[in-house]
Amino acid sequence: MQSKDLRRISSIFDPKYRAKADVLELNVDIDVAPNLTLTSQTAYNRDRYFSSEDYNRFNTMPGVFNDSTGLDNAVVPGAPAPNLTPGGVYCDPQLGCSSTIAGLDQVRAKSRQFSQELRLSSAFDGPVNFSLGGNYTDYRTTEDYYVFFNIVSAIAQSSGYGNNSLDPTKCGTSFDGSTPTITPDGATGCIYIDPHPLDQIDGLGHNYFRSKNIYKVKSAAVFGELYYEFAPDLKLTAGLRYTRDRKTFTPVPTQVLLSSSNGGTVDGGYPIGDDIKQKWGAVTGRVGLDWSPKLSFTDQTLVYAFYNRGYKGGGANPPAIGYSDEPFLPGLPPLVQLTSYPDTFKPEYVNAFELGAKNTLLGGALTLNGAAFYYDYKGYQVSQIQDRTAINENFDARIWGLELESAWRPTRDLRLTVNLGYQGSKLADGSRSIDVENRTQGNTDFTVMKGSPFLPSNCVVSKSYVASLLATNAVFGLPDYASLSAVCPGSILGLFLFPAPTEADLPNGGRGFYADVSGHSLPNQPKWTQSISVDYALPLSGGWVGGVHGDVYHQSQSWARVYEDAIDKLHGWYNVNLRLTLAKPDDGLEFELYAKNLLDDTPITGAFINSDDTALTTNVFTLDPRMIGASIRKRF
Repeated sequence: MQSKDLRRISSIFDPKYRAKADVLELNVDIDVAPNLTLTSQTAYNRDRYFSSEDYNRFNTMPGVFNDSTGLDNAVVPGAPAPNLTPGGVYCDPQLGCSSTIAGLDQVRAKSRQFSQELRLSSAFDGPVNFSLGGNYTDYRTTEDYYVFFNIVSAIAQSSGYGNNSLDPTKCGTSFDGSTPTITPDGATGCIYIDPHPLDQIDGLGHNYFRSKNIYKVKSAAVFGELYYEFAPDLKLTAGLRYTRDRKTFTPVPTQVLLSSSNGGTVDGGYPIGDDIKQKWGAVTGRVGLDWSPKLSFTDQTLVYAFYNRGYKGGGANPPAIGYSDEPFLPGLPPLVQLTSYPDTFKPEYVNAFELGAKNTLLGGALTLNGAAFYYDYKGYQVSQIQDRTAINENFDARIWGLELESAWRPTRDLRLTVNLGYQGSKLADGSRSIDVENRTQGNTDFTVMKGSPFLPSNCVVSKSYVASLLATNAVFGLPDYASLSAVCPGSILGLFLFPAPTEADLPNGGRGFYADVSGHSLPNQPKWTQSISVDYALPLSGGWVGGVHGDVYHQSQSWARVYEDAIDKLHGWYNVNLRLTLAKPDDGLEFELYAKNLLDDTPITGAFINSDDTALTTNVFTLDPRMIGASIRKRF
C-alpha cells in the first residue's frame, strides 16, 4: 500500500546521510612583468559519502512469510523441512527479522581529485591582449551501490532454489537440515550468503545486489585567447583549446542469486573484469564580437555575437550481471546469456551560436536584456535504467530559444523584475531507442516475457513461437513452463530440446523493437519559463527599513524521457515565495521571516523509470514542502 501523498512514505529503516570533504587550495599571482601576470591555481579534494534509505518506501502487509514450523520435507521423506520462517518471521542476516518485505539501498563512495592550472595573461594599454594557459586533472572514484532484500536472501537460503538441487546436501540449510560451510571463493555451486550484519558486511554476498564502479580520468588541456580592440566600442575575442581525456573504467559485474552451478562465475564475491580504457582528443574554442554603440534611446548598450565549440567526453556503461561462458552441455549455449547493449558511449559535441543585447534605459531605472541561441549537438548523451544498470545513449539533437530579462525601478523603493524564456529542442531524424516501458511498440504479434528469475532483463518474443512450444509440451504431456525458460537470451535452458528461435522471433536479440524518437524533445526541457519578482522597501523611523519580497516562477510541461509516453509527461507547475524583512543598516541588524513554496504545491519536477524486470517502478522528484522560517543577522 502506497500513499497518494507524494511527500508521505513508509520506512522501516531510518534514512542516513553522511558526507565529508577535505579541500586544499593554493592560488598564486606573480607579476612577471609590469603588464604580465602568471596565475597558478592548485587544488586537492578528497570526498567520502554514505547514504542509506528504505528501498520500498511503502507499506507491505505482515504475513508475507508462511510459518515453516513442522512442515514436511518434500524431497527427503520423513525428514522435516528447513525451518527458515518460524512463526512466519524470516531473519535476514543484514536486515534483521521481519514478517513482511524489507528492502534497503545503500551507497558508499569515495573520490579524490588533484588539479593544476597555469595562466599567463596580459593587461597592455594597446588594442591587443591575450591569455595563455594549461591545466591538468587527475580524478579517481570508487562507488559501491547495494540493494538488500530479505526476499532475495530467503531465496538464496532456501534449499534447492537457485542452488544445486541435484545434490541436496550441499547448499545452505539443506534438505537434510545440515549447514555445510560455503565460502566466497568456493565451487560448491551454492550461493554464498553474507553472514555479517549490515554495518560489517564483507561485500561478497550473492544474496544482495551490488554495483561497484571504479573510475579514473586524467585530463590535460592547453588553451589561449586573443582580445583585439578594433575601436573603443568594438572588441574581438578568439580562443582555441585542445583537450586530451583518458578514462579507465573497471567493470565489476553483479552476481545476485548466481553461483558456479546456475550460470554465474563464482559462488560468492565479485570478480573484476578487464579495464575499459578510452581516450579522446578534441579541439574546441570560441570567437565573438562585443559592440557598445552609442544609441539615442538607451543610456548604455552592449551587443554581442558568439560562436562556441564545446565537447564532453564519453564513457563506459556499467556492466550487467557476471555470467559464465561455459556451455550448459557440449554444443549448447551457456546457462546464462545477456541481451546486449553497448559497453561504451561516445563523446558529445556542440556548435553553439548566441546573439544578444544588454541595455540600460531611463537613466538607469530600466535594464532590458535579450538573447537568442541555437545549439547543434552531435552525440548528445541521454541515460536510462535498463537491465538493472544505467545505459547511456548518444543522439544528434538541436536546441534553440530566446531569453528576455528586465528589471524596472519606477521609484527608489520599488523594483520589479520579469524574466521570460522560450526553448525548443528536437532529436534528429532517424533517432531510435529501446523503450523499457513499451518494448513491443504496439506489435500484437509479440509479447514480453521473463525466462528465469536470475536474469536482469525481460525479452520480447513472437507469440507464434511461444504457441509452438506450448503445443509441443502438450503433445508430450509436459507442463506449460517446461520449455519457456529457454526462450529468452539470458535464460537457463530447459531440460528438453526444441528448435531454437530465429532472429525474427527475438527482435534485436530479444531487447524488443526500437521506438522512433525522431523530432521528440530532450528530457526535462520545458518550452516556456517565466518568473516575476517584486521588492519594496519601506523607510521607517529611527533608521529602520522594512522590506517585502515576493516571487513567482512557472514552467510549462516537459518530458522526463525521450519517448514521450504518457507516463513521461511532467505537467507545468508554479512556485511562490515570500520574504519580510526589518533591518537597521547602520547597526548591521536584520530580522527576516520567509515562506518558501507558499502555496504548498506538490508538482512532480522530474522522474526516472526503473527497468521493466523490477516492475517499472518510477522515482519522482517534487518541490520541497512549504517551509516557514525566521532568521536574525548581526554584522560586526
